[in-house]
Amino acid sequence: MENDFSRVVDAIPGLARTALPDGYIDFLSQRGRKYAGLSVDEACGFGWQTAIHPEGMPQLLECWRLILASTEPGDTGARLRLRETHDELVSIKPSLVSVVDDDESVRESLPDLLREFGFAVRGFSSAEDFLASDCVGQTKCLILDIAMPGMSGPDLQRELTRRRQKIPIVFITAHGDETVRPRVLKQGAVECLFKPFSDTALLEALNAALRAN
Repeated sequence: MENDFSRVVDAIPGLARTALPDGYIDFLSQRGRKYAGLSVDEACGFGWQTAIHPEGMPQLLECWRLILASTEPGDTGARLRLRETHDELVSIKPSLVSVVDDDESVRESLPDLLREFGFAVRGFSSAEDFLASDCVGQTKCLILDIAMPGMSGPDLQRELTRRRQKIPIVFITAHGDETVRPRVLKQGAVECLFKPFSDTALLEALNAALRAN
């Protein structure tokens, strides 16, 4: 299946997939690399930007910023160094972050911050609501409260594992039990943040989760 997928996407000129809003690319099709004149090493991470003509970079970054601000997928063309034409090199789709927390104040404030970071966001008041949604397969990172009525955060983590849904998880908790963090990390979580946490700590955790994804 993976090889079939690779053959399909390699046939699409200029297809780029970005895991992070800052432009870090975790996949660039073979045809897209050859068209841009990039080796595999050159295309990794932020290296794809070397293929963009300097005159086209400011416009590309401005379009990038506007698309991310809208939190909707979008496409833009960019002049390449080795070509005189424009190519749909960059396809921008904000990564979906789902927030599961029974605290309404968290569900109201955290999505605003995540959108400022450039992510698309969905909020859920319970683990059960998240599992019943259509977001499970689309979620690139799950911000998950540990202690909730009904199914707890760790319960949801185990259920996702049982379903073979590999979603990177960043746990958040208001409980100061220091034994919680090493326990959930051992079970596969990317990070566990104690409330209140800083914007920087959250962004670092999200970046780590998306790279793991």
